[in-house]
Order: sequence, then structure tokens, then C-alpha cells
Amino acid sequence: QVQLVESGGGLVQAGGSLRLSCRASGMMYVMGWYRQAPGRQRELVATITRGGYTRYADSVKGRSTISRDLAKNTVYLQMNSLKAEDTGVYYCYADPIGNGSDYWGQGTQVTVPS
Repeated sequence: QVQLVESGGGLVQAGGSLRLSCRASGMMYVMGWYRQAPGRQRELVATITRGGYTRYADSVKGRSTISRDLAKNTVYLQMNSLKAEDTGVYYCYADPIGNGSDYWGQGTQVTVPS
């Protein structure tokens, strides 16, 4: 059973930065982050493959960086210039072998007051 442990959420002022971390219980092919704002569907934030290929939502491109430490089975999301629209629950995502077998963390709240 895949386990994902998230950390790093909280209350951040607009224009500020935060870093989210997620550690997996084993090696994953793809890891990343999705978020869900109140009343909205869960949406992609960013993902990264084991080979380092990254994918970002347009809304965070240019002010976010996703990275991973393969030795620690950990993915990081650095977000800068935070906006109120970034508020939501951020979920760590992992796919062990790249076949759509998705696993999710419990979620961590990020709040950026307007």
C-alpha cells in the first residue's frame, strides 16, 4: 500500500512563498500536486516524472517549481508570489508505474487571504 505524507501548508500572505513536501513510501514513477478550492473540482498544479519531466498548470507557471529527491522518495513544490486564488487543499499525487494507478495524500490546507 502506497503511503504519502505531506507537509508545509499553512497561512501565507499574498505575495509570499511556501514549500510543500510529500514523502512516498517507495519509488514512484510520477509524483506531484493537485489542489481543490472550495466549490471547485480538484485541479492539477504540477507533476514531475522520475526522469525529471515536469508539467505545470498555466495558473502557477513561472512562479512555481516542482522538484524531487529520488533518494528520499520526496517531491517538493515551491510556490512564490502567492495569490488568494491559490487558496485550497493541496493533495500529493503519486503513480508508482505510470499506468494511472493513482494514490493521494490526505491533503494540506493552503490559505492566502485576499
